[in-house]
This record gives sequence, structure tokens and C-alpha cells, in this order.
Amino acid sequence: MPGGMKRFCSPAARDCRLQPWGACGKMRSLNNRFAMSLELELQKFPKDITLKDGSKVTLRPLRKTDEKSFHELFLGIPEPERMFIKHRVTELPVIHDWCQNIDLGRNLPLVAVADGKILGDATLHQQLGGWKRHIGRVSVLVHPKYRGRGLARALVSEIADIARSSGLEKVEAEFIGGQETAIHMFAMLGFSELLRLENYVKDMQAISHDYVLMGLELKTDEEYTSAGG
Repeated sequence: MPGGMKRFCSPAARDCRLQPWGACGKMRSLNNRFAMSLELELQKFPKDITLKDGSKVTLRPLRKTDEKSFHELFLGIPEPERMFIKHRVTELPVIHDWCQNIDLGRNLPLVAVADGKILGDATLHQQLGGWKRHIGRVSVLVHPKYRGRGLARALVSEIADIARSSGLEKVEAEFIGGQETAIHMFAMLGFSELLRLENYVKDMQAISHDYVLMGLELKTDEEYTSAGG
């Protein structure tokens, strides 16, 4: 084990969904405190939530067996929107690699599932070293049929909670200019615009767009208590 870390798995985490070194995911090069915090946070999943329209979905980490459903999620995204995604998500080998090489310590995909289908995904991306090791990055995607129900907001809120409980100090999110609906939703969750650069990035068709970076300062439970007096 890197750094002399030993395997761990609480009784509540026997399902491979929650085992950091289980069949569906690994955590590499993490310190014990971070790994234990993340394991404890993952014990609350699977978690059932009710959306604004009364429909119910289950939130849980991505599994190796989700490959087909995860691919179908991306296939359901309109082509103009897929141009904003950094990876060639319509190609099955890309999704296969993601699902078969899950490393929860670096990328933690939280999916929303109903009737055996993945309706949306929010991922917490982390750098385990370097200048931004205290900052997580959040990305979110919801199938068009299930938008407007509060699902994206619920997914991002859960990811922010995981990041906070795991000891991260900040989370950030990247956007291309024109994604105003997503930018507004993140702002409603407390994210502020940190940076906007005109015609700074190019989509998969080499078309230039503005680059927008938003960020959120994470407070621990103790800090919330202090702020409340």
C-alpha cells in the first residue's frame, strides 16, 4: 500500500460500492485521515431522495457494472452540449476505462439512478499533490429528460458535502461561456465567479468560447456552529 496504508472496510462498507479498495474502486496515495473521512462519508450511500416533481432517485457512487447505463447517459446528451465535454464520451472504450478503473480518491462519480437507468452524474475531481491539493473540482451532467427537477442541484450539494467532510477547503467548477443555466445554478448553491476569460478555450469542434471558473469556500460543521453564534 502507498505510504504504508493498510486496507480498511467497516461492516457498513462491505458492499464493493463503499470499499475504497473493493471491486468497484480504489483510493491510491491517500493519507489515513483523508481516506477514513471519505469512507465514513460514503457509508450514507445508497441514498434515496425525492425531486421537486415528487419522483424518487437513488444516489450512489459509480460501479463497474454501470458501464452500459453510464454510456447511455452520455449518448442522451444533445450533440451541441457534448461539444462542451472534454472527453469523447460517445466512444464506449472511454466509458469502459472510466468504469473499470475507478479511483475514488482522485475522481468520485456520484450517479443518480431510477429504474436501472443513470439519470445524472456529479464527479468530485481531486489532485493528491501540488498547489491545488486542498481544492476539489466539481462537474455535473443530467439527462435532458430529467432536468428542471432539482437533480443537478442535489448532486452538486452531495458532492460539496463529501468534499467538506473529506477535508477539502474549496471546490471549483469550470464552464464554457453560454452555459448560463448551469452557472446560475452553481451561483444559487453559493459558488462565486472567480475568473472569466474571453475566447480562451475551444470545444471539440475547435470553436472558441469564454472560460468561466467558479469557486466555493467549504466550511466545516464547527465553522458553521461558530458562525451561528
